[in-house]
Amino acid sequence: MKWEDNVRRVVPYVAGEQPNKPGMIKLNTNECPYPPAPGVAKLAAELDCDALRLYPDPDAGSLVNVLAEYYHVSPKQIFTGVGSDDVLSLAFMTFFNGDLPILFPDVTYSFYDVWAQLHRIPFQTCPLDDNWHIRPDDYRQPNGGVIFPNPNAPTGILESLETVVEILSANRDVVVIVDEAYIDFGGRSALSLLEKYDNLLVVQTFSKSRAMAGMRIGFCIGSEKLIGYLNDVKFSFNSYTLNLPAQKLGAEAVRDDAYFHSVTGRIVRTRERVKKELRALGFSFPDSMANFIFASHEKIPAQQLFAALRDANIYVRYWNRPRISESLRITVGTDEQMDTLLTFLRDYVSKAL
Repeated sequence: MKWEDNVRRVVPYVAGEQPNKPGMIKLNTNECPYPPAPGVAKLAAELDCDALRLYPDPDAGSLVNVLAEYYHVSPKQIFTGVGSDDVLSLAFMTFFNGDLPILFPDVTYSFYDVWAQLHRIPFQTCPLDDNWHIRPDDYRQPNGGVIFPNPNAPTGILESLETVVEILSANRDVVVIVDEAYIDFGGRSALSLLEKYDNLLVVQTFSKSRAMAGMRIGFCIGSEKLIGYLNDVKFSFNSYTLNLPAQKLGAEAVRDDAYFHSVTGRIVRTRERVKKELRALGFSFPDSMANFIFASHEKIPAQQLFAALRDANIYVRYWNRPRISESLRITVGTDEQMDTLLTFLRDYVSKAL
């Protein structure tokens, strides 16, 4: 027997690349194009480095209390982690332990199936319809749990709250996770359903709308019982998931609600303008309610466009996967960045056709 026979083998998730080139335009990982709230920078400059000698609050109380006040829930209903990825993976480990497969869309985050394989969870994907929407009837079958993003990624499609309720109503005996990384760019959050559905877990992040991807802060809100089980798992292997700067700076970001709405509003306005410009160039796409556009050209292959953009130091995201291999996911940047993108595309499309 070799030692490798006892290794847990997985096909890892491949994150979007993080290039760092002078003059590049980075539109590939859905980061916010604007800085965090001004108070975050001020507080970061004033952080007491001597405090880093000590372990951070394992309960992340300063951040949890601010989030609880902002979302009008009890602090016992909030769980924090190192980005929403950490929160989601812990939720998989905690809640998806039955013999039946968990269900999620066939076109969605590619790390859902990675986590299922990592944690030895059986899973089944449910095909989106031809317009990229979830088919609620697919989630009426026996299962070990349900997870789906809303808005979805990479499509940007937002499901109505009525669709979310339909799925929840059909799955009262399992945990249903709604992954809302992009909800702040349009749509109604499932948070309003928490009082009725004690099996609902809503996951959000600071990486997109709060411009703190580099700080790695995620959280979820659910019933006190759900959050209690999550904490049991977390404290079983790592009590200190959020460091001190993340807790303090995250709380400050939540406090500046005016800045938060200003930034999300700017991104939405840019997104809607760019949609019109892309249509005029022959692109089509689902009606995104996220901070990205999932676009395909009527005549030019997506992989060809991806390579041309990359050569021009403009980075977008491309997957050579079934159903989505002719689309590019384009993060909404600043107006200036998007104008540069559009100028390149106008020139490229005119020469290619």
